[in-house]
Amino acid sequence: MRSYVYGTVRDTQRTAIYVIRVKDDVIDPIEADQIAEMMREKIQARGESVSGVVVVQGDTKETLRLHGAPHAVSRVRAAMFNAAISWQKIELE
Repeated sequence: MRSYVYGTVRDTQRTAIYVIRVKDDVIDPIEADQIAEMMREKIQARGESVSGVVVVQGDTKETLRLHGAPHAVSRVRAAMFNAAISWQKIELE
């Protein structure tokens, strides 16, 4: 079964980029879009503002793939490089 963890990266003073990391599975771009949409719905249901959602898969530099808008992916990649994301388990499905 697929499991997920998530974290946030501050984009502006009022918005955050949500980062969903897929654990123990390989996904394609269509699945990444579906996961991002599930996360957007969950966040909006809480009444929060979303700057972006980035879906991450892979554990090593060679297998790491980030899916999302270029601006958000760039911010998340920098945060991951600096180990500035705290991961927490989340249920999406």
